[in-house]
Amino acid sequence: MTTGVIAAGGPFPLKVAEAAARQGGVFVVCLRGFCDPAAYAHLPHMEERPGAAGAIIDRLRQEGVTRLVLAGQARRPSMLSLWPDAWVRRALARLGPAVLKGDDAFLRGIVGLLEEEGFAVVSPQSLLEDAMAPAGLLAGPEPDEAARADIARGVAVLGALAPQDVGQAVVVQQGLVLGIEAIEGTDALLARAGTLRREGPGGVLVKLPKQGQEMRVDAPAIGPRTVENAAAAGLRGIAVAAGGTILAGREEAVRAARAAGIFILGLEETPR
Repeated sequence: MTTGVIAAGGPFPLKVAEAAARQGGVFVVCLRGFCDPAAYAHLPHMEERPGAAGAIIDRLRQEGVTRLVLAGQARRPSMLSLWPDAWVRRALARLGPAVLKGDDAFLRGIVGLLEEEGFAVVSPQSLLEDAMAPAGLLAGPEPDEAARADIARGVAVLGALAPQDVGQAVVVQQGLVLGIEAIEGTDALLARAGTLRREGPGGVLVKLPKQGQEMRVDAPAIGPRTVENAAAAGLRGIAVAAGGTILAGREEAVRAARAAGIFILGLEETPR
């Protein structure tokens, strides 16, 4: 079975592609502007702009791809910058109002269209053992009562926002919401929250999947850079959904958290 990997930014798609290669065959599509094709020189690959979906699909079929994975960091482009080909224009027309809704509705529609093209869309975490964060304290000091209160506040805030398909993360310090993730992404959220921090014990980053989230293509994820940015923002820790958040580069992330003295906590239950 040949797996196609649509690779955006960051190191995670490379790990997914190499895992797919070990399990059969792989063909990687490096999305121009997000992915560095040089990192995939040892694997069959092509580079193409995001708006050329028709050319991408044709090449995937030529390579015998039957299973498809979307992985990596990418901002949702504006329709003007996408420069859509005929396939994308038809897709946008088919998606209709979903184009104007949040990322989850949009991505769910894209998955449906890819499945209609004959591809089995699977999650990147299904190809990688231990990709998801486990439950419990993964690194750093045990969260104290104040930190756990901030975590509970973050879980409640994300639960209230979930029906609006806004974001996956929130920063809370001493009960105050310093920032909520929107289209800017977690790294930008952390940078902004760092400028708003109060005196006293640092806050926490809480990152969870939304209710009904399309986990095959948009599972929450943290990695070493998240840890470094959280530390730079003066946070005391990161709390994620155990079994519901990708922990990319686990060893590096744990090592970075220990060095910075911040915790990573996998929440076994996240009532929403």
